[in-house]
Amino acid sequence: MNIDSQGYKHYSFDLWLTLFRSHLEFKTSRARLLKDFFSIENTLDEVSSAFRYYDVLGNHINETTGGNMDTFELYLLILGRFNIRPNYQSLEQFYLESEKLFFNYPPCLLTHFSAADFSALKEKNCTLNVLSNTGFIKGRTIKKYLDQMDLLQYFDFLIFSDEVNLSKPNPEIFQLVRKAVHPQIKDQEILHIGDNLLSDYQGALNAGFSAYLIKNDQ
Repeated sequence: MNIDSQGYKHYSFDLWLTLFRSHLEFKTSRARLLKDFFSIENTLDEVSSAFRYYDVLGNHINETTGGNMDTFELYLLILGRFNIRPNYQSLEQFYLESEKLFFNYPPCLLTHFSAADFSALKEKNCTLNVLSNTGFIKGRTIKKYLDQMDLLQYFDFLIFSDEVNLSKPNPEIFQLVRKAVHPQIKDQEILHIGDNLLSDYQGALNAGFSAYLIKNDQ
């Protein structure tokens, strides 16, 4: 970990492209699963393109409004492009199938931080949390993954946009971090770490926290 830890008492971590990234095969496999599950007649490329489009659009909407588009709302937009109108039960069933796929093609850990880094911070009596916008992967699934990777134990609490209906850079979601951190820890002693200039870096600074921007070369 190449961050000067002096002066910080609480560390808030983004997840995607900060701690890990998607498996290279996952997104294509998920598009194929959607096509097969809902009997979409369009090509796999068209389904993959719809996933990418609404992924980017959903992120933009969430970052702009500060709210959270539910995973199933994103599914409905994608399926609506192909004139498919599923019910809630089929969406939930598809999500469970996509979750199985997620663990068949699990995210790849990046090298910015390791379990040893988290352990060292805990030994210094620092507290840690996860603060993540979600999108297609719900917080409940990410918790299972963190537990599977033996990383969940290091975090004092986790905040996911789909569980609080807020998204970074909305100051309200950063205030949820503030409320969960020990009151004697000052705002500037809270360091939020992430890869997104708007939602992570600027969002944290606007909330009064310290911020560190991850730059990905991998």
